[in-house]
Amino acid sequence: MKPEEVRRRAFAMPLTSPAFPPGPYRFCDREYMVITYRTDPEAIQAILPEPLQADGAIVKYEFIRMPDSTGFGDYSESGQVIPVTFHGTRGSYVHSMYLDDLPPIAGGRELWGFPKKAGKPRLEVQRDTLIGSLDFGPLRIATGTMGYKYETLDHAALQTSMAEPNFLLKIIPHVDGTPRICELVRYYTSDVTIKGAWSSPGALELHPHALAPVAQLPVLEVLSAHHFICDLTLDLGSVAFDYLQQ
Repeated sequence: MKPEEVRRRAFAMPLTSPAFPPGPYRFCDREYMVITYRTDPEAIQAILPEPLQADGAIVKYEFIRMPDSTGFGDYSESGQVIPVTFHGTRGSYVHSMYLDDLPPIAGGRELWGFPKKAGKPRLEVQRDTLIGSLDFGPLRIATGTMGYKYETLDHAALQTSMAEPNFLLKIIPHVDGTPRICELVRYYTSDVTIKGAWSSPGALELHPHALAPVAQLPVLEVLSAHHFICDLTLDLGSVAFDYLQQ
């Protein structure tokens, strides 16, 4: 294979059988349970990369079902998102994500810099309760619960929040182990259609784990629990800040 063909075909690894296809990436019937809680502000400061600034001592813990996603298939996801500001603009920083499907793990890390690791998340309804759980290996590290569809949420407010930018810390090492890419990446979701949204009483429990440290942002007080279903497009990103150029 000649160098020009390598350049032409190069998109993702492996070259002859990429782990994921090119975008755009459309998600249909994407279902969220988001439990917002107050945490220790010093714990946020210890993990949040500048120039991002915490927008209060708040964390959003997410359990997500993605039954129909372009190129990635049917999978689930769970992790923590931190409300932030970047040069005065409100947005969210994705701190941790655990998935049960290789293509979105590989694609998320290589394209955007999502902090994805393999885990076993679930989101299911048991009678009158929506239950989210996350196992890392044989251990349960997160459990979230909320009542099922108690009160309808304002779709316009939810749509506005989903239009805000999201931020990631993308790290790609050089062959000698030093960082070759170290960037703050900004991305958006677009073409969002809210199909249903509800709030209800919620609860969240996190357990310590050496390699999946979701409990490093402890739950001090649950502030809200939201459940919604939507279609959306995950747009590709842009570089908001390059740490290697500073």
